[in-house]
Formats: sequence, structure tokens, C-alpha cells
Amino acid sequence: MTDIAPLPRAFGDAVLSACMRRAPEDFQVDELPAFEASGEGEHLLLDVRKRGLTTVAVAGQLARWAGVAEMGVSYAGQKDRHAVTTQRYSVHLPKRVAPEPALLASDGVQVLASAWHNRKLQRGALAGNRFRLVLSEVEGERAAIDERVRAIALRGLPNWFGEQRFGRDGGNVAAALAMFGGRRMRRDQRSMLLSAARSALFNRVLAARVAGGVWDTALDGEVWMLDGSRSVFGPEPMSDALAERLARFDIHPSGPLWGVGDLRSSGAALALEQDALADAQASALRAGLEEAGLKQERRALRLRPALMQHAWLQEDTLELTFALPPGCYATAVLHELGTVRDASRDA
Repeated sequence: MTDIAPLPRAFGDAVLSACMRRAPEDFQVDELPAFEASGEGEHLLLDVRKRGLTTVAVAGQLARWAGVAEMGVSYAGQKDRHAVTTQRYSVHLPKRVAPEPALLASDGVQVLASAWHNRKLQRGALAGNRFRLVLSEVEGERAAIDERVRAIALRGLPNWFGEQRFGRDGGNVAAALAMFGGRRMRRDQRSMLLSAARSALFNRVLAARVAGGVWDTALDGEVWMLDGSRSVFGPEPMSDALAERLARFDIHPSGPLWGVGDLRSSGAALALEQDALADAQASALRAGLEEAGLKQERRALRLRPALMQHAWLQEDTLELTFALPPGCYATAVLHELGTVRDASRDA
């Protein structure tokens, strides 16, 4: 089980089939910054809108524009290529001389704002992402689709790692197994494959909990994660106070991000995690991650999109808007609706 396609759905059978990304404008992502610029320092923060380009390609353009090495350009997160996205970059300019933004403008890149800051932009330094997705060729009963969207907004959904983590046809997991078996990889490939292996194991545990109808409820021995944080606590006996916090999305059940050390869960939660990760492939992935020195961590099993709305632009065209925390995937939302073909892959 390596990507999102074969995973179970928390709300039952698919209610639609559709197509996305017929044009980059149909998949829009706006990064939500985690902080305000200080107004001083030697790092120039740039809010950039890009179209049809990878985050890394734009970083290269910024380096050439500023006359600095590519290592002098940083960004908080990667954004889709086949999309229109806005995100923040920082460029290290010790002499505080910034070229004109107009010199950078092209069909694919536009600088929306700039400000000085006293630190380099760090990976993960974002508050989340806001999405606008337009689905075309929608087939399905409109009332059922409307109800499914409302259910997701009210109850949340399983916090799957999206198929982007696993490469086309899930090939990153097979490559990770080959790497653990001795195949040499570049450092950047190694990091990507370690993440894919961890993500595949997490999705296995989450799939088991979805199949059992317990992805958003408490099991005995649960480890809890605070909403909007990486902080965890437990296990501890279930109480009215914990149930109330779970109901208002202040805390979430969590699953393992594999590494060295014992699982923190106990009781029924521990038994489920161990059973979900007991086969030969999972055992090989676990051993490889431990050998690589990663430590046991946790990830929330549940997420709730913020400000989720939908509108029918035409009889067969559906617009979805919502915001997600860092590290969460819009494809997880689409998965709960049904089967959505990505037109950008047709070429």
C-alpha cells in the first residue's frame, strides 16, 4: 500500500469522478506565512507568484537575478508545478542591494511583495496553505457531493500522506527498499526516499484505523497530538475532558512516523499499529529507517480543512476552497470525494 489510490474512504463509497488541472489556474495554492518580516537584516523576503514552474526552478531564477549562489536562496515549502501558486522565498544579500523586481518578471514568475528580514527563511516556516481547486467533467449526484463536502468540513478527514510523496506509480517505496538493500543514492534522493518509506508506514496504520472506523476516535493506549503542534502526550485513561477536547478538534489521535525507539502507544492502539506493520515489506521499511538513524515521532491521524466552501460554477464544474495545515495534502480531500484524474499527467 504505497499511495493514496487504494486507500479506504472514511465516509463510504466515492460520490464523484472528475478531472483536475486542465489548466494551471484550476489548481491554485497560496502559502500562509508563519511570521511578519522584521523590516531589517540582510535577507530579502519575496512573495512570489509562479505558474507552471517548480519551486526549485524559481529558486534558480532568483539566484541568477540576485547574482548569488543557489544556496543563498531558501523557501519554506515545495509547491506544485502544474498550478498557480504563491510562496515566500528569501535571498541572502549581505550588501542589502536588491535588483529591481521588474527584472525578474516573466510569464511564469511575478514578485508580489518584498521586505527585509534578519533571518534566512527556514524549511517548514509556514502557517499552512490555502487552496482553490476547480474540478471539471464532474459526474455524480449533486446532492450526494454537496453532503460529502459538508461532512468533511464538519468531521474532518483522515490525514493521509498524498501520492506526491510516493512518486509516479508509487515507485519511491520500491526505490527506498532498494536503497536499504545497498543501492547508492544521492543525498537529495536519500532524503526523499526516507520520507516516502515513513509515509507509507504511517498510511498503513491510518488505513487500518479507517477500515475499523476508529480514525477519529480514541483507542485504549492512544497517544494524542495537539492541534497545530507537534507536541504529543499520553497514553492516559480516556476521560470526559479528553473527549471534549477531541470533539472540538483541540487534540487528535496520532500514528507513528517510524524510527529508532519503542512505539509510545499502548494497549489496543499499540496492537493495531504492530499488526498493520507486521508484513515483510513493512518490516524491511522499518529496519531501513532504524538503520538510517531516524527517531520515532508521531503525526495526527485526523485533519479538518479550515474555511471549506464549494460552489458549482457550471453543471459539471465544481470549485472547492479550503486551507490546510503544513504537511497536509489537498489530494486527501479529493480522495474522500471520489476519483479525480490529473490532466497534467496526460501528456
